Amino acid sequence: MKRKLQLSSAAILASMLFVTACTSSTGTGTSSDSAGASATTAAQAGGAASSGKAVKLSFWTFNELHQKFFESMADSWNKAHPEQPITLEATTFPYDDNHNKLLVALQSGTGAPDMADIEISKIGNFLKGDVQLAELNDIVEPEKSNLVMSRLDNYAKDGKYYGIDYHVGAQVIYYNKEILDKAGVNADDIKTWDDYEKAGKQVLEKTGKPMTTVETQDQWSYWPLVVQHGSDFLDKSGNVTLGDPVNTEVLTYLQKLVKEKVAIVAPGGFHHAEEYYGFMNKGGAASVWMPMWYMGRFTDYMPDLKGKIIIKQMPVFKQGDMHSSGMGGTGTVITKQSKNQEVAKKFLAFAKLSKEGNIQIWSQLGFDPIRSDVWSDPALKADNKFTAYFGKNLWDVLISVKNEIAPTNIKEKTPAVSDYLKTKAMFQALNDLKDPKQVLDDAVKNIK
Repeated sequence: MKRKLQLSSAAILASMLFVTACTSSTGTGTSSDSAGASATTAAQAGGAASSGKAVKLSFWTFNELHQKFFESMADSWNKAHPEQPITLEATTFPYDDNHNKLLVALQSGTGAPDMADIEISKIGNFLKGDVQLAELNDIVEPEKSNLVMSRLDNYAKDGKYYGIDYHVGAQVIYYNKEILDKAGVNADDIKTWDDYEKAGKQVLEKTGKPMTTVETQDQWSYWPLVVQHGSDFLDKSGNVTLGDPVNTEVLTYLQKLVKEKVAIVAPGGFHHAEEYYGFMNKGGAASVWMPMWYMGRFTDYMPDLKGKIIIKQMPVFKQGDMHSSGMGGTGTVITKQSKNQEVAKKFLAFAKLSKEGNIQIWSQLGFDPIRSDVWSDPALKADNKFTAYFGKNLWDVLISVKNEIAPTNIKEKTPAVSDYLKTKAMFQALNDLKDPKQVLDDAVKNIK
């Protein structure tokens, strides 16, 4: 008897609650009943008439920008493939609803979409037992030499790939040059985390502003430093390593920055809170470390910092540490319930594995694409809202760390570790200032 995906009753109950979602069809932009005709029209606009009825593909996500990207790529697909047009019916749900509804549908064997987005912290829940996702090796393996494969390994099990990410998520640090200049600090002189702490004290003394902010309701202040320093929350076998010396050292360092007032707790608790955006937009802190995909948060939510933010390599704890790590991510999957798996695979490859698709991921989303061969493509030097905001040397930073992007170990226990850190451990260590070793020891016991 096949072992099905494991679900909590709470997850099932939550997924049954109806939440208003953002839905549209492409190539329509309007209603689904006109989608077939619109897809055919899009194909004809590409220079040829459709040879048959459009194939309908449904897509669930939790990010409206992802939905818009796939709708755009569906239009491009129809122009490039008039012989096999598609109609994309895309829906954006709240984060938890997206994952809970998908789990329920896969467990029950009915109601799942053709394609869906699964965030990296949740993928472990979908790789348990009899995996109900389609294998993607046939579209991944031909492109292996061009891809940052650690990003696909996050969505793999037993040599089989089940999801394709949008980005590398290379970890960088964003400095407010205006604040640093007032403090007499040169970002290029910050090579180590000791240098960073020293510079932070100078910024605090000269400007009265903290050097940075740390999250108590998320993991992006903590996880990248652990990974670049040579450890992780789980080892390659999936065992919990949260309490090892590296994890403790990093959490102790973050707590020290808070005690020294070099860092403060992020307003709102994390770097995606409205309170945080408002705080930073007014020049609240001199820096923040986040992945490259965070650029879009600056352009969209912190417009007053345009021209003031510079992007640099992360400091390191010691010589030999990696200068970056691959953080965050969302894998697009195809479900086994899809009746059009082959067409869905071709479209997914077109959108997220092709060179043109990866260029569009940068142009539309501002993400560092998983095809490293496009990083030096002239198309990525073209002017857009990101170059206008940060300057034209964005890709110089990414290329400089190309071989120093430490991978993460994403396993079945990743969701449990992530949830515990977000709901308890980070708050205890950075807000309540409890002993970091004890906080992590307690975390390990609870997670196990």
